Amino acid sequence: MNTVGSLNEENHEINLSCYIDSFPILKNPVRDKRLVYLDTAASAQKPDIVINTINDFYKTEYANIHRGVYWLSERATVKYEMARKKVAEFLDAASETEIVFTKSATESINLVASSWGGKNLSTNDEVIITELEHHANIVPWHILRESTGIVIKSVRLDDNGCIDLNHFYELLSEKTKLLSLTHASNALGIIPPIKEMISAAHSLGALVLIDGCQGAVHQPVSVQDMDADFYVFSGHKLYGPTGIGVLYAKSNILQDMPPYQGGGDMIVTVSTQESTYADPPLRFEAGTPNIVGAIGLSAAIDFVTNIGMHNISNYEDTLLKYGREKLGELNYIKFYGDASNKASIISFDIDGVHPHDVGTILDQDGISVRVGHHCAQPVMQHFGIAGTVRASFALYNTKEDIDLLINGVEKVRSIFT
Repeated sequence: MNTVGSLNEENHEINLSCYIDSFPILKNPVRDKRLVYLDTAASAQKPDIVINTINDFYKTEYANIHRGVYWLSERATVKYEMARKKVAEFLDAASETEIVFTKSATESINLVASSWGGKNLSTNDEVIITELEHHANIVPWHILRESTGIVIKSVRLDDNGCIDLNHFYELLSEKTKLLSLTHASNALGIIPPIKEMISAAHSLGALVLIDGCQGAVHQPVSVQDMDADFYVFSGHKLYGPTGIGVLYAKSNILQDMPPYQGGGDMIVTVSTQESTYADPPLRFEAGTPNIVGAIGLSAAIDFVTNIGMHNISNYEDTLLKYGREKLGELNYIKFYGDASNKASIISFDIDGVHPHDVGTILDQDGISVRVGHHCAQPVMQHFGIAGTVRASFALYNTKEDIDLLINGVEKVRSIFT
């Protein structure tokens, strides 16, 4: 694919509408209406390049990896390891050996909690999280607390749902061993001051894990520039397949971590009485991995890299501003997380209407939004609500999609008044 979108010379807006046809699912109607998919924050739709890459690999090159000496196995191994290298380049990691493939960002965080946390954290050591986190960056630390006695401290949010930095600095101390923080809120889209918080944690000797599920898909990422010790994301949110996740960790940290699971391919030697373990990253990839998932993720990275992450970010920002402006013209809309530094997510409620009713009625017109607590119940508790309507925008969305959303919202309101 050679096109990189077009530039509107009058207002200097990037237009990525030429890529809509790359997503076959968007050509299929829903309830006899054009599909308006506004739930990319939950999972992105897949372009042809990803679908075809997966299909072609199964048809022509599939075999298990690392262990076979025949052509198919060698070819599959090369493509799998090429995918690891491509992820490393995408994150600007120092080496592909810092990239571990998992089944999801959730598993990546659990791996860190179990392996690094189990070895390095003990009673009264403190882990700082925030009220902004997805459950996947909360529950693993609760589980670790049960076995180690660690102390979990949570940074408050302000009225807009942004990190209360004063509270963060109050919580930060020499007892802090880990800061585990979202790159961008899945419920609100808010982007915390990542580099400032990482620097502050490092100044006291703490490590930092960044949950990049909503970060890596909306903006360029350099783990070296931000100086993250751990960074995780999921392939399915980056236009790739489900069942593949990534854990980045600095080489010296990975090297010191014990295995997360035992089995084939993560060992050097095994007897009935003892085992010795492979170097990272294979030490953390026990058993047959999601080979096809990694190769599909590699194709997704090719897709977004060809477009340019800066172009994607700028285009989505245009959609975000347009959606906020149009929804803001409706005096019965209440916004949550209404801040300046955001990923392309709008979280709102309609006065007097339950979010689930909003989602159900919009679906009748082919409009897919997320409703509920978005696996971020502390965010909802902060605002004193049960849930919100969440519209999240991606490179395949258009201003016309937002206009249809506005029409749908007006229809919902008319039903309840």
